[in-house]
Amino acid sequence: MLGRLKEDMKTIFEMDPAVKSYLEVILCYPGLHSIICHRIAHSLYRRRLFLVSRLISQISRFFTGIEIHPGAVIGRRFFIDHGSGIVIGETAEVGDDVTLYQGVTLGGTGKDKGKRHPTIGNNVTIGSGAKILGPITIGHNAKIGAGAVVVRCIPANSTAVGVPAHVVRKEGIDETYIDLNHTDIPDPLEDEIRELQRRVSELERKLILNESTT
Repeated sequence: MLGRLKEDMKTIFEMDPAVKSYLEVILCYPGLHSIICHRIAHSLYRRRLFLVSRLISQISRFFTGIEIHPGAVIGRRFFIDHGSGIVIGETAEVGDDVTLYQGVTLGGTGKDKGKRHPTIGNNVTIGSGAKILGPITIGHNAKIGAGAVVVRCIPANSTAVGVPAHVVRKEGIDETYIDLNHTDIPDPLEDEIRELQRRVSELERKLILNESTT
């Protein structure tokens, strides 16, 4: 437990450019507080002390604004940045080196039984307000854009954006932007508008040529 705590603190210190000291991390980061409570609650949950584990998770939710069900499996070096409004369901599984921003939901659809929540691979970044719903899998090194609604599996080394989310970058394409930089995530609507503008300009050019030859 202590080793995991040190890793979580170091991750925050390295990932958040706003942090000035480890004391600040300990005192002022609700993401760290929530993961500490979750690791305790999850340990109790595995011992089938369900009520006590839920009480701990609800107390954590009250103070941090982050709701992590004690049944959820959370990997190492988990980073929650500006954690308000995050919800992680009971059967969710989160890998190592995962980053979540505020308002993220790893939830269910209400239609599934048993495994109802997503499985998130290693080194995944999920942007603000993204909703990942159902027993789907987000592959290793994937990135989910802010506000995306994901209801289908996303392959590894891909970027998904939109509502519903679809893949706009696939494995094999070099991604030079850093995990915390959401400004470089492609906008498929913008790409479509640019393509329409290009086609309109091409048609106008052809019309002008036809008029000049008649």
